[in-house]
Amino acid sequence: MLSPKKTRFRKQHRGRMKGISSRGNHICFGRYALQALEPTWITSRQIEAGRRAMSRNARRGGKIWVRIFPDKPVTVRPTETRMGSGKGSPEYWVAVVKPGRILYEMGGVTENIARKAITIAASKMPIRTQFIISA
Repeated sequence: MLSPKKTRFRKQHRGRMKGISSRGNHICFGRYALQALEPTWITSRQIEAGRRAMSRNARRGGKIWVRIFPDKPVTVRPTETRMGSGKGSPEYWVAVVKPGRILYEMGGVTENIARKAITIAASKMPIRTQFIISA
């Protein structure tokens, strides 16, 4: 699973996901891409599941770029804990995704292989997405 090697602070605020993505919303590396249409947190497990699904479906053909990285820690309190006693410990990592963000890119394969692979990866994501082709 993806996670940062080192962070400046152990815990972060949750924040709000307002507006559309201002960066990472253009195809840079490949020819085909998966673009987010809704705001959400995508966990490192979901990112890895999508990547594996794409690479298995492409059968070692072409190249895959993962354009999101989980750099936000999500803390969870132990179960059956009383109120107070501070914030919980970091349990997993998420990537904050806003609408318009490119999640995965793919190149070096035909369009129907890329479409099939990216559709399977999209089913692993917790949001609505769209398949796009660079012009």
